[in-house]
Amino acid sequence: MKLLVIGGSYFYGRVFVMEAAKEHGITVWNRGTYSMEAFGVRQIRADRHERPAACGEDYDVVIDFCAYAPGDVRDTVHNVSGKIGQYILISTVDVYERDATLVKREDTPFEERPIAGEAGAYIAGKIAVEKELAEVCGEKDIPYTVLRPAILYGPYNYAPRESAYIGMLLTKHALPRFTDAQGRFQFVYVKDAAQAVLACLGNEKTHGQSYNLCEDQVHTYDTFFEALKKAAQPEDLEGLAEVPLTVEQAMAQGVPVPFPVTAGEIHLCDNSKGKAELGLVYTDFEEGMRRTYRAFRNVYKK
Repeated sequence: MKLLVIGGSYFYGRVFVMEAAKEHGITVWNRGTYSMEAFGVRQIRADRHERPAACGEDYDVVIDFCAYAPGDVRDTVHNVSGKIGQYILISTVDVYERDATLVKREDTPFEERPIAGEAGAYIAGKIAVEKELAEVCGEKDIPYTVLRPAILYGPYNYAPRESAYIGMLLTKHALPRFTDAQGRFQFVYVKDAAQAVLACLGNEKTHGQSYNLCEDQVHTYDTFFEALKKAAQPEDLEGLAEVPLTVEQAMAQGVPVPFPVTAGEIHLCDNSKGKAELGLVYTDFEEGMRRTYRAFRNVYKK
């Protein structure tokens, strides 16, 4: 198939391109921070709000990894002057209404109340682009699909999440032990999320549908740190200090607190639709962390 990937040089998009390039012809459209041509793909270096001449071709599928604000989807569709056979939008499970008592399914309503801060702006943006996707693709008669991943982890993750703790363990020989964190959360291994996109390509069953991407396991900070220590090599754990901290103390000291910490932030989702309709299979978290740890150990132990 002929694919146009919007973004694609960072974490999730990068891993997808690496997987999809084995079977499909790919054009990556981004601002060119990192070259992707080593993966055998064509790269258009331009902003999505521009109209590069190279986007005059027809594409079987557009996969959009970096739509964050109103206008992003509309401008992309407008600036691809050829035909689009399907539009796949990467969103987030955070679009659902904030109710810690509910397990979120794909038909759970969006959160319409304003949420403060950078996270609130991100969530509002993703909700807006999902609505825009339905509107624009409806106008243009373009089939669309939405994928909503939970917390992504794995090799190439540039966000200071699991990699930040791996770095602390390897360079400072210390990990925090949060004494008052009540959060619970779900992960999805990035390669599994990439396989979910592949399962949607040209799949008419996915048209007009959305899918949660999340592992079965529900984690706390304690279970996350246990999995991290199991992933580590024995010599890396020698002399490891586990420092008890409240969440407030950690934030004051600049210690990363990237996952939900309060009961009110709990945001658990159901993954049964993707399993049933797409055949999705999720990597066991301990195995995914072993792979992730090995990748980042090579970075920190150079």
